[in-house]
Amino acid sequence: MAEKKVGVIVILSSPSGAGKTTLVKKISLRNNYKISVSHTTRKPRINERNGRDYFFVNHHEFKKLIKNKKFLEYAKVFKNYYGSLKETVIKKIKKGENVIFDIDWQGTQQIKKKRLNYKIITIFILPPSKKELYKRLLKRDQKDKKNVNERMKQFKEDVKHWKDYDFTVINDKIEKCYKLIINYINLQKKQKQTLKYNKALIKKHISLLID
Repeated sequence: MAEKKVGVIVILSSPSGAGKTTLVKKISLRNNYKISVSHTTRKPRINERNGRDYFFVNHHEFKKLIKNKKFLEYAKVFKNYYGSLKETVIKKIKKGENVIFDIDWQGTQQIKKKRLNYKIITIFILPPSKKELYKRLLKRDQKDKKNVNERMKQFKEDVKHWKDYDFTVINDKIEKCYKLIINYINLQKKQKQTLKYNKALIKKHISLLID
């Protein structure tokens, strides 16, 4: 009897505004990866739809899910909660579907600590520069400078966690970044050991970002 095929978990993380959500959607669309749609207590942005981009819930509903241990991972980010339902993800993996996450380093740490019996590939995305990151955040947050400045303050803390990931990539051009990520995923899926890459280049880039 043939061994039952199970899916893999792919996690993309980044400082806010570095492009992980765009890349997650691109990977999902072109490679039939199922996006893990998170629950969140934050308000929807323009063009976001409930059930497609997030499940938007209030704080009471979210805390009830925490109490009932429904989350595979959850975290509080910029005064709002985000979390991924355990049952939904595990069902997809068992069916042989690959699941991709758009979560921060806190959620990634929680999933890794659970030592799930499934392959997990973790990828961290960096912006090309702080100037470009600021520009992207301003565009995304409808020129809300207070919100953008809060996220820029968090940047230095977020970027420290790149070392906890299997692969780190600079998102200077979206298509180039996508190709680097999908090539890495396809190679890593076949390997037992984590593939090596040019960490010296990433360290140099980060030193410029946080200077």
